[in-house]
Amino acid sequence: MADKVDLKRSVPGYRAAQGRFDELDIPERHYLAVDGHGDPNSSPAFAGAIATLYPVAYALKFASKTDLGRDYVVPPLEGLWWAADMDAFTTARDKSAWDWTLMLLVPSWLGEHEVAAARERAGAKDPPRLDELRLLSLTEGRVVQTLHVGAFDEEGPVLRRLHHEYLPDHGLRLAGTHHEIYLSDVRRVPPERQRTILRQPVEPLRS
Repeated sequence: MADKVDLKRSVPGYRAAQGRFDELDIPERHYLAVDGHGDPNSSPAFAGAIATLYPVAYALKFASKTDLGRDYVVPPLEGLWWAADMDAFTTARDKSAWDWTLMLLVPSWLGEHEVAAARERAGAKDPPRLDELRLLSLTEGRVVQTLHVGAFDEEGPVLRRLHHEYLPDHGLRLAGTHHEIYLSDVRRVPPERQRTILRQPVEPLRS
């Protein structure tokens, strides 16, 4: 059997540097996804999304290893975040106004058939939001990303620099949904040491 694949190392876009904004192109990718709304710190829907994603992800991993001989590390949790007024992220940080989609990357060699089988297999554990889990196809194209080290509530200044300094200075504007990749296990890593990739799809400013 081949070595276990670490998708964080083999898939572009899972590395970033603190204090630096990098531009790169992200092709179409597929994710296990569950949607929700509201403050992630207090929303039962948020906890339910996590409790649903991981059983399906591990069922998918074990099926890949057993049936296809291709083992891999379950990738880090990711989230898409948006609001009617994006100042809710950068200035007001009004979490009650946030919409979100929590996601786990699906390796490129697995598709709808394998996900459906993993979903059925995970159903034995009765995940709370299994009926709402979907396979999401996401094409972000050109993005700008950076690494944030610290608590989630300290992201605001980084996002303001990205939105109001880096993008206009480089002839770019927002073109998609704010994307976060959680490289740290929040259950084990203190807030001041948590590592999060902040990603923003962009497009050229129109003249």
